[in-house]
Amino acid sequence: MSKSLLIDYNIFEVSRKMISESEQRNGGRVIVSGVLQRANAKNQNGRIYPKDILAREVAEYAKIQVAENRALGELDHPESSIVNLQNVSHNIRRVWWKGDDVMGEVEVLGTPAGNILKELLRAGIKLGISSRGLGSVKELGEGTVAVENDFELVCWDFVSNPSTHGAFMRPKGVNESVNRTPFDKYEKVNNIMNQMLCDLTCKCSLPKRNK
Repeated sequence: MSKSLLIDYNIFEVSRKMISESEQRNGGRVIVSGVLQRANAKNQNGRIYPKDILAREVAEYAKIQVAENRALGELDHPESSIVNLQNVSHNIRRVWWKGDDVMGEVEVLGTPAGNILKELLRAGIKLGISSRGLGSVKELGEGTVAVENDFELVCWDFVSNPSTHGAFMRPKGVNESVNRTPFDKYEKVNNIMNQMLCDLTCKCSLPKRNK
């Protein structure tokens, strides 16, 4: 069975206080921790990652990429299984399990994309963390699929937009009827990130989404 690119999103909770405290402790560097991914739970894409499969890949990722200080990720991932060094924004320094959650300690790098990520976090912008991997899935019924044993984890990227409604926390009182577009502000963030990367790298690698 041929493998497909599998992309899934989670909220990465970081407060301005965490950013400030990290910079004070680490000589100006931003190092934050949070949930990278969740096993044995149906995510926003209707996909389930069995814990034994995800645990195997996380262990391999820690053994090689993390141990060799090259667990790199991008700011807004491409539709590719290759990490583009020109768009690298962060490095994952450590991974561990907390129940069914994959936790990670992430250092924001001083690259052009990393500086954009740092400013977004400082501004309190809600961002997602997105796993990128290759694999196949099997249908479980009722709109649910399970990742198969051939799954290969590539990296985790920071992203501005979730795959479906509900992946971002919203303020209380937001009307989520079909007549409203609660993601307009995230579209704006995505466009801002696109323009900043264009200006800094001279490569417009973040395509704007159609509204």
